[in-house]
Amino acid sequence: MTQYEQPSQRSQTHTGTVYLVGAGPGDPELLTLRAARLLSEADVIVHDGLVSEDILAMAPAETKRISVAKQRSRHSMAQDAINALLIAEAQKGHKVVRLKGGDPFIFGRGGEEASDCIKAGIRVEVVPGISAALGCAAQAKIPLTHRAASSAVSFVAGQCKGLSDQNWSGLVGKGRTLVIYMGVANADNIAEKLIADGASPDIPVAVLENGTRGNFRALRTLLTDLGDLVRRENVKSPALLVVGEVASYGDAEDRFVEYAQMAGVEF
Repeated sequence: MTQYEQPSQRSQTHTGTVYLVGAGPGDPELLTLRAARLLSEADVIVHDGLVSEDILAMAPAETKRISVAKQRSRHSMAQDAINALLIAEAQKGHKVVRLKGGDPFIFGRGGEEASDCIKAGIRVEVVPGISAALGCAAQAKIPLTHRAASSAVSFVAGQCKGLSDQNWSGLVGKGRTLVIYMGVANADNIAEKLIADGASPDIPVAVLENGTRGNFRALRTLLTDLGDLVRRENVKSPALLVVGEVASYGDAEDRFVEYAQMAGVEF
């Protein structure tokens, strides 16, 4: 747990607290004990769309729930409005749980929410969660680091403004693993970008869909075939892309060979 507090709170009049809580990648059993306890004690839960119903059901039925679900190119509530909502609920004296898929500080905008709450004199605590990268890779038995294959891991967002202008050179290659969040919709562009930035078209890729949930899938192919795989298998978000030699480790090596052969690589 990491706690943020104002150095001086002389004008503080509220008694509420905002808890930025990681809900993990989906399986309720992967919540931390602290996250589960806070759900049972919350006055208000402000949650993302990726938080499963099973996790929300862990809170008492009378707990107020507010969905601020986001989808590609369509937000139910702008980020500034979410920040203002957290502040307003805390100023009423409420214990506010801001429940986020994965970890609040890995592509979860938790830093923005914490900063605005602190500026408003609101006490904030951060409760880490298992990130989607760690949870999904673990279920597929993909080691993001491995003494024989990878000594460095990078996380990037595949859905953001200015994607083509970002420099990903050096993030993929020998001894490296790249994990791409929110990349399914841009799979073709991501593959082209990585290859243009120096990645081998034949580097292994794993697509991890619905990590830690009952409908989880781990699909393997080569970078050059990534966009076609997403279309063939009708992959939908939430899904992660893992690029690097480690993507060929773990379960489903036979499917990796199958897709690699479809892409023209013989074993």
